[in-house]
Amino acid sequence: MTHEPVPARTPVRANRFLGGPPLAVLAKLVLVSILVGVVLSVLGLDPLNIVHSVQRLIESVWNMGFDAIGSLWRYFVLGAVLVVPIWLIVRLINAPRGR
Repeated sequence: MTHEPVPARTPVRANRFLGGPPLAVLAKLVLVSILVGVVLSVLGLDPLNIVHSVQRLIESVWNMGFDAIGSLWRYFVLGAVLVVPIWLIVRLINAPRGR
């Protein structure tokens, strides 16, 4: 009875969850983060400014109660203007092709 070597099993669940091999996904995330960072820097934004804005939003929601829903709506619309078209483009690009 001979024993054949067991092939090295790739972490299938991790690859499926991450969308590919972990090092490749990490490299892509680093590159995209750098590109987005450059764009945000050109627009005059910095990470601390964004963090302070989120803190102010949370404080205003807490302090103003239901009046802050209008502010939340404004932030939602502002974000949705970018997020929804990008999501739609990604979905169209990744859509299964018909024969």
